Amino acid sequence: MSGHSHWARIKRAKSVTDARRGKAWSRLARGIIIAARAGGGDPEMNLNLRYAIDAAKAENMPRDTIERAIKRGSGELGGAELVELSFEGYGPGGAAIMCVALTDNRNRTAPEIKKILEQRGGNLGAPSCVSWMFSKRGVITVPTSAASEEQLTDIALENGADDIQQVGEVFELSCDPSAYDALRKALDEAGIKPDSAELSMVPSSNITLTGDDAARMLRLVEALEDHDDVQNVYSNFEISDEEMERLMA
Repeated sequence: MSGHSHWARIKRAKSVTDARRGKAWSRLARGIIIAARAGGGDPEMNLNLRYAIDAAKAENMPRDTIERAIKRGSGELGGAELVELSFEGYGPGGAAIMCVALTDNRNRTAPEIKKILEQRGGNLGAPSCVSWMFSKRGVITVPTSAASEEQLTDIALENGADDIQQVGEVFELSCDPSAYDALRKALDEAGIKPDSAELSMVPSSNITLTGDDAARMLRLVEALEDHDDVQNVYSNFEISDEEMERLMA
């Protein structure tokens, strides 16, 4: 999501439910399965798997659930084969949307995603219609209460981060994917626990939404994220804090 922490802040404001946490665990488990299938079940030898496990632990996923997902991905357990699908299009106000799904039935998932977009003011576009606006980045957010900006700046400069900024109640560090692992380790060694840490698709430019466009965009992203097959939703929209307060009133 634009600024990465933007949608995370919105979800905290909307009081994420236990049901949504259950969906998050399912989504993270599928990510572990795909990573293990592609690169093996040893996280020391499979960087993508290590990142997927870290993301699951950050959401307090039980260890046995993580281990079952690894075993399923590495072939020790059975299960239907999952394939990754990418959908690109536009939402209300012309905001760009990228949606990544993992499914065992593309003929079910594709029309369902298309329907969600069309029913909530968006439309599905051609492949690569918006992906050129996004680049893969390592993005780590740290609560402002967990570390000072000076401390984080020192860690960022020494470990390959190329940007740090305060966004609301968190500091956001961004880096090239190749520096992500070293930056995570440096924070761990300093005793700093991130609020979130992942490889994300970050937009090169943003679009600010207000009024009905903002409200419809929030409903669209929520509907996409609630779909059982959807892994990640990326967009370049922003909504000001003042507008969010009005929408939440």
